[in-house]
Order: sequence, then C-alpha cells, then structure tokens
Amino acid sequence: MNSNPNVLVFDTPEQVAQAAAQRFVDYSIASIHEHGSFAVALAGGSTPRCAYELLGTDEFKDRVDWLRVHLFFGDERMVPPDSPESNYRMVNHALISRVRLPPENVHRINGETAPQASAELYEAELKRFFGATDWPRFDLVFLGMGDDGHTASLFPGSDALKENTKWVIATTHPRSGQARITLTLPVINHAARVIFLVTGEKKAAPLARVLHGDAANDDMPAQKIRPVNGILEWLVDRSAASELQQ
Repeated sequence: MNSNPNVLVFDTPEQVAQAAAQRFVDYSIASIHEHGSFAVALAGGSTPRCAYELLGTDEFKDRVDWLRVHLFFGDERMVPPDSPESNYRMVNHALISRVRLPPENVHRINGETAPQASAELYEAELKRFFGATDWPRFDLVFLGMGDDGHTASLFPGSDALKENTKWVIATTHPRSGQARITLTLPVINHAARVIFLVTGEKKAAPLARVLHGDAANDDMPAQKIRPVNGILEWLVDRSAASELQQ
C-alpha cells in the first residue's frame, strides 16, 4: 500500500500496539546491552495506551529489565497526576503499576506548578540524567499525531516549533487554551529511535499530508520530526493509511 520503507501498515490498531510493544522490548535489550540503560519518552493517547497495556502483560513484561528502564514523558497537561487528563496517570494505570519499575526510574512532568517553572524543572531533570551534552539522546521516543498534524504538544503555527536552544518548554493548546509542557523538536530529533503510532480513519488525510505533502510550505509539526542520527518509523493501521500513495 505504501512505498515508504519506514511506514509499516497493519490491519488493525491492536496489531499496531503489538508491534510497538515488541519494539519496546527489542530496543530495550539492545540499549541496555550497548550502554546499560533504556531511556524512553512516552506519548499519551489511546493507541500508545494499548501498547503500554501489552507491555504490562505476561507476554512482554518479563522480557524487559525494568531496573534499567527510565520512563520520561514527551508532553503533559498542567493537571495533577491523578487527573483523568494526565498522561502520567494513564501510563501509571496501563504500565507502571503492573511492572517492577523502581519509582526513581519514573520521571514525570510536574503538572501542579506554574507552566514555566514546570518546564524548567523538567529540563533540569533531563540534564541530571543525560549529563553535560548539547541535546539528550533518548533511546526511544513514542509519538502520536493529532488530526491537525500536531505531535507531543507541538501545535501548528506555534512559536514552540522555532525553539532551538531549550529542551523543554511551556505551550498552549490552540483551541482549548490549556497549558501544556512539551519536549522540543531538537530533543525529539536527537533520539536514537522515534516511532509514530497512528490509527483510525480520521488520521488518513493528515497522515497523507505529513508523509507526502510539501514540507517546505507546510506547517504540520509531525513533518518536522526528522531524526538527526536516528531511525524514524511510522506504525499505522489500514484505516489511517487509506490515503497514502501506492
């Protein structure tokens, strides 16, 4: 269906989640073998949640060395960690509470403080973990994509897309006005592996625009994810891929 080698099309959302969970396992083994740890930035959303739930099952969880896994978040809403809108809460219910992951290995974004303070705190957290470097290098970043082509909390037309020095910034959802915290484009693009998880018919048109549109004249944040020295994969279901070029 698609000639792009980094776009893998599956029949169902469940198969997308299965593939994502398998990659988490495989990449964790490779990263831990290479440098002793596995640092992952997680996405919110229903499709990633299915992958996280799979990782908490017997089929997957015993294949991961959770003591060496560090979970970070690609973005977060400015809400308490027990809020139904919290990405941390979703990941905690789907995965963290079901595996033997040390509490200190979970690096959540503080949603209870002022947005700017929260962004500064999280950038400091990242710098403690990754050390003295221009940009962090996550072993894996999971991303979703909105109907408008946004990813993490990087929205079309936002000044956040121009940020080229900070690792973490405060943003605002353009429609709801809700405050968000997000990793910046350079941080995502310096990851070793980036995986988009995209499912559903509503994503078909934006996915085709992101993958086959004119990137030079478009303002789709997902188009701006281009790893500097890493691997980019799109795991999509057949409905989301329905408008891709043959």
